[in-house]
Amino acid sequence: MSKKQISFNVEVRERTGTGGAREARNNGFVPGVLYGGGDKPVAINLRLAEVLKAIETGHFLSSTATLVHKGEKQLVIPQAIQMHPITDRPVHVDLFRVTANQKIKVEVPVHFKGEDVSPGLKKGGTLNVVRHNVELLVPAGHIPEFLEADVSKLEVGDNIKISDIKLPSDAEPTINDRDFTIATIAGRVAVSDTDGDEDTDTAEAEGEAAAEEGGED
Repeated sequence: MSKKQISFNVEVRERTGTGGAREARNNGFVPGVLYGGGDKPVAINLRLAEVLKAIETGHFLSSTATLVHKGEKQLVIPQAIQMHPITDRPVHVDLFRVTANQKIKVEVPVHFKGEDVSPGLKKGGTLNVVRHNVELLVPAGHIPEFLEADVSKLEVGDNIKISDIKLPSDAEPTINDRDFTIATIAGRVAVSDTDGDEDTDTAEAEGEAAAEEGGED
């Protein structure tokens, strides 16, 4: 479940501030800041094409990346990315220095399998996803691409807990005080019954109001 490594060729941005950032964007770069790891923050420029390619992977903010500057490499974890509200282009990136064995908190997506054979879903139930992502404490160099939840044997009313999902041996959920729910198989009949109760309550309330008005006359 390893991810394809994201890599950026970067330049140190000598001119900081709004003017420097604008100049970087005009020249085809995305301004960013590299910080953490006990070193001072450094203003950098990333190539727009490389940032767009990283975003297209779908896991830009949940995986590490390698910065390359004059032959030297630095492992980082993207912390935030700002997008232009109109063009939807990246306008700024924050990156945090890490080491491969350093444990970090990162959200990992959950993928579901067995939906086509789940008896509960075949009977008309619906997959109610409680958590699309799970935050893990995991070494920066060993972040899983996704977690897999198997629903192939679930009936209506059954659920998937975090304990039902196989995690890497060196990873653990940041929520460790309970066996939290990932997803449930909900029954459509129960939803219809609830809707019917609401309609009945409404009709009864309207009837009572009409009776009160008739009494006043």
